Order: sequence, then C-alpha cells, then structure tokens
Amino acid sequence: MEKQQALVIFSGGQDSTTCLIQAIQTYGRENVQAITFQYGQRHAIELERARWIAQDLGVKQTVLDLSLMQQITHNALMDDTAAIETASDGLPNTFVDGRNALFLLYAAIYAKGQGIRHIIAGVCETDFSGYPDCRDVFVKSMNVTLNLAMDYAFQIHTPLMYLTKAQTWALADEMGVLDYIREHTHTCYNGVVGGCHECPSCILRERGLSEYLEKKPSELRGASISNIQ
Repeated sequence: MEKQQALVIFSGGQDSTTCLIQAIQTYGRENVQAITFQYGQRHAIELERARWIAQDLGVKQTVLDLSLMQQITHNALMDDTAAIETASDGLPNTFVDGRNALFLLYAAIYAKGQGIRHIIAGVCETDFSGYPDCRDVFVKSMNVTLNLAMDYAFQIHTPLMYLTKAQTWALADEMGVLDYIREHTHTCYNGVVGGCHECPSCILRERGLSEYLEKKPSELRGASISNIQ
C-alpha cells in the first residue's frame, strides 16, 4: 500500500506552522516535508523563522527562489519603502498577483517528483485580508488544473479555510502547541520581531488570540474540529 505523504507550503507564520504541526500529527514526522518560497517579501524574518521551526520540528525543508516575481509585479509586500494600505476597490496593496497560484504550481511539481500526493496550504477565506487567491473556489480550481496538467492525483488540503483566527488559535491549543505558535512564528508585514501591532497581519493575529483567550476553549473547539479537512 502506498505510504501517505504530505507537503506543507510553509512560511514560518502562524497559519502555515499550525498546518505543519497538524500534518506531522496526521501523517507522521517522517512522512511530512515543508516547502518555502523566497519571493522578495519584506517580512523576510519569516524565512528565518521557517528554517528554525522546520529544523526544530525535524522536518525536511526545501526553499525555492521565486524572486523573479520582483521583475514583473509591484506591491507593498515586496517593497519595504511602500506604506501598507487598502485601495479604493478594497484590495490591500500587500496582495501579490499570482503568488498562491505559483506556490501551488511549484509545490505540485516538487511533490510529484517526491511521490507526494497531499499538498497542504494554510490559506483562509474567513479571517483574511481580502486576497482572492485565498478563497476556496480558487484552491479547488487549482487542484483540478494541477491534476490535469500533470496527470497526477494531487489532493490540496486547506484545514484553516473556514476557521476564524480565534478558531485557528483554538486548533493550536487542541494540538498542545499554542505557546509554541505564539513564541516562534512570525506574521508581521513590517518584519518587526514580536510584531509591530499595527499592520493588518498583526491586528488580525492579535485580535484572534484575544478573542480565543476571552472565551471558553470548549466554545471554539467544537467549531474548529468540524471544519478541519
């Protein structure tokens, strides 16, 4: 019987680290790999955190250089001189055109070469920044496209897709790693160690944690379990 293996798209942030730990608990440490993309992001400290966490958890990590994206698109997430703001159409200027499509494509190419069928991404459309490539409809369309493109039965899993940030913290707590996620992951768009407490990513993360800690764990725990794919 074919051994079930998983590849986690891993940034070193809260969501992808939660997914990585869940994958380890589901598939076994020896059957999980992480893939990280360096694309010129201003919060490059995530890359350092990703390397440290992958090593600490004993998971093989592959880092791919996609910095060529800087030649064809411009956004605040890849320009440390740009102010982070939301455009009149409601789309944050931190949105990177095509980023998740490329991530899933390169992850799939790598996964097929490794004999891996399960690809895990920490995208979410419940509490997110309005990015269109974090939506479930996009991920499902990419799953179909990749299967057709490579004639390979990929299964893209998005365990956080319908969880609020508070429920994502609840999931970490259920797995016994809430403090680990709090202390070792980095999500700040401005690259400030410990968070700037002002950028959209920090606000979302900290608000979710406060909401979780203010409520009884049991109230959120049931909601999170029911949505894990």
